[in-house]
Amino acid sequence: QVQLVESGGGLVQAGGSLRLSCIRSGGIFRTNAMGWYRQAPGKQRELVAHITRGGITNYADSVKGRFTISRDNAKNTVYLQMNSLKPEDTAVYYCNNLGPLYDAWGRGTQVTVSS
Repeated sequence: QVQLVESGGGLVQAGGSLRLSCIRSGGIFRTNAMGWYRQAPGKQRELVAHITRGGITNYADSVKGRFTISRDNAKNTVYLQMNSLKPEDTAVYYCNNLGPLYDAWGRGTQVTVSS
């Protein structure tokens, strides 16, 4: 059974940086396009970045130029480097397949950006 475990969140001031990690256990990681998603209070979950199995990346306009997604297939891990953080980046961040078929969602990691 696939498990997704996100980590690396925290409280940071605006302009700061965080690096999130997501370990995917079970399944065949290297064949999956993976995405980082976030959900702010009262809002729907949104895709912020994804990376194909070949390393091609794509970003939501709101994070383009500030966030970088990467993956280490040997470690079954996907990362999200977040720079120049803004208060509107505050959310719970999750990783999962790009879709449309998703694994069970993990607990996510809370990112809080203070102004």
